[in-house]
Amino acid sequence: MITKNILVTGGAGFIGSHLVKHFVHKYPDYHIFNLDKLTYAGNLENLVEIENELNYSFLRADIQDAKTINELFLKYKFENVIHLAAESHVDRSIINPNEFIYTNVIGTINLLNASRFNWKEGKHLFYHVSTDEVFGSLPEEGYFTELTPYSPHSPYSASKASSDHFVMAWYHTFKLPVIISNCSNNYGPYQFPEKLLPLIINNIKNNKPLPVYGEGTNVRDWLWVEDHVAAIDLLFHNGKPGENYNIGGKNEWKNIELIRLLCRIMDEKLGRKSGESEKLITFVTDRAGHDLRYAIDPSKIENEFNWQPSVDFETGLEKTVEWYLLNEEWLKHVTSGAYQQYYELYYKNR
Repeated sequence: MITKNILVTGGAGFIGSHLVKHFVHKYPDYHIFNLDKLTYAGNLENLVEIENELNYSFLRADIQDAKTINELFLKYKFENVIHLAAESHVDRSIINPNEFIYTNVIGTINLLNASRFNWKEGKHLFYHVSTDEVFGSLPEEGYFTELTPYSPHSPYSASKASSDHFVMAWYHTFKLPVIISNCSNNYGPYQFPEKLLPLIINNIKNNKPLPVYGEGTNVRDWLWVEDHVAAIDLLFHNGKPGENYNIGGKNEWKNIELIRLLCRIMDEKLGRKSGESEKLITFVTDRAGHDLRYAIDPSKIENEFNWQPSVDFETGLEKTVEWYLLNEEWLKHVTSGAYQQYYELYYKNR
């Protein structure tokens, strides 16, 4: 018996596909509606294992389309929203900031309005998944907390900061029950290869240059994607409306040190001489507005819900490398664009 109809936006993307599969398998009494526009980063091949599950439905739609979003709320009676749909690549936001404004800001407002006007009674939740980049850049010491002032430095982070503020405005003004979580860099299987780790893995495998911004001294905090999913699960079920929570891996790495570690792992996996892949490292002009350091203090979620990262980084990184090496066909489809044909092949007659 279905007890909740949950809308997950962006559920064909990297984090979203992990989250959707987790909820479909763990909660058979929830019906998970996965709404995705299927841009370049949305891949239904990530979800093959659940596409025939009775408590799962895929909906192709654009959150920029307010009319369609409201019609879907009316039709499917969504009781909860977990909102992950977003344009998320900083470099793309520098080239085309408008797309980030339309999707991340306007799209979020469309979902907030549909929730507000359709949730007249009963228990509901609008869970908004955001990023640590809204806080700006840290010096060599200190951490982002839930009280850190917002200070976005890129069009991407500015669009996410804006969407965070609108979510909290709907809570305070319209009493819409909301939760926001801000997470650090995720890694793991199924990540689109424009992101750092799959990009480096793919380039090493194909003996292509490994581009490193500036001197590679920028620091990021890395979080295993399934640990992020477990945190979202906890907060969705137990978090307090009107609160925000930081989710981090307590796992800081300078970019250049991370890439060198990946080179060592890849040399071992590919049977290459030690140090061979490091020769591919190529330093390139630094990204405009490149933040020096991100680091999250996850004490709030740790203390309130006993959440902890479960996978140490070197183990997680090795598992990630092994997955990409074992899933050459997936990577080939993604890099060639062939994966975008999957929707037509599987869903056109449904």
